[in-house]
Amino acid sequence: MTVKKFFENSESKKFIDEGNFGAAAHLLLENQKQNWQRLAAGYKSLETVVGKTFYFNGFRIKVQFNPGRIISSSAKVDAASIKERECFLCIQNLPEQQRGIPYSQYYFILANPFPIFPEHFTIPQITHIPQQILGKLSELLKLSRDLSNGYVVFYNGPKCGASAPDHFHFQAGNKGFMTIDDDFHQLKNEYGATLIDDADLTLTAVDDGLRRFISIESTDFNMINDVFEKFYLNYSLVVNSTEEPMMNILSYYEVEFGWRVIVFLRSKHRSSHYFAEGKKNILLSAAAVDFGGVCILPLEKDFIKITKEDLTEIFNEIGISKDNFEFIKQKLANQK
Repeated sequence: MTVKKFFENSESKKFIDEGNFGAAAHLLLENQKQNWQRLAAGYKSLETVVGKTFYFNGFRIKVQFNPGRIISSSAKVDAASIKERECFLCIQNLPEQQRGIPYSQYYFILANPFPIFPEHFTIPQITHIPQQILGKLSELLKLSRDLSNGYVVFYNGPKCGASAPDHFHFQAGNKGFMTIDDDFHQLKNEYGATLIDDADLTLTAVDDGLRRFISIESTDFNMINDVFEKFYLNYSLVVNSTEEPMMNILSYYEVEFGWRVIVFLRSKHRSSHYFAEGKKNILLSAAAVDFGGVCILPLEKDFIKITKEDLTEIFNEIGISKDNFEFIKQKLANQK
């Protein structure tokens, strides 16, 4: 990152030196609101966001009308479209007023100008390489630990909502924003199958009727990496994928309890509702935040008409099949 792209003052430097990247990121965001018009407009648009909540058996799904997300929700991510545009996460292509915080020697933290969360960040790798999580979960774990004072870190797979599948990146937003933050234990108790439960590791498979996910809970950094790599291999084999199997990941860290990594398993990027014509069309392009329980709709017509039945249909269509989920559960339960 060129010098002019760094955000630095004595307070932010102090936080960075202390490893308190959450506080440094907050300062960056407040500075960018004052000095970058596009970002200020994005956060101003959050003031107009309206929402409603659908109650399912033991959990909630919120729906928000957020017109500021239309660019991301309608992004063309096919190979031809990506080839034709400049990468908006590469340092040399960042807007003139955008600043970032260096993180480790490989990443930088940026304020997201099209926010969903009250505080929303994108964390791209400095090098332009494709979105692929294998071999990088350790970096997600470190980042969620270093941003744990207020933020959850998440990953969208290259065909699962990432609007820049050609440039590796994570995102972060406020803890407590997604309904799964509060509903997790209820989901685990009501719909979870415990695959491994010992002093070092809890591995759970959850099927709540809409979403199917694996949760990995441990204070052991290396154990989580090992379990995830085994999961990744089994998942790839079950769905017969030579590319990255479809997934979205949330990573939380608490000093007392360690990490909780939630992996949502998928079969499609966008449901048939996204491509339908006329009244059947619903522009919902689900990614990690949507699977986390806050569905973002950029069009008011969709916000007004969407129902619990629509949400059930959409998530069941884009999620992994029950049969494949059962296969993965069996394989994971037999190894540690």
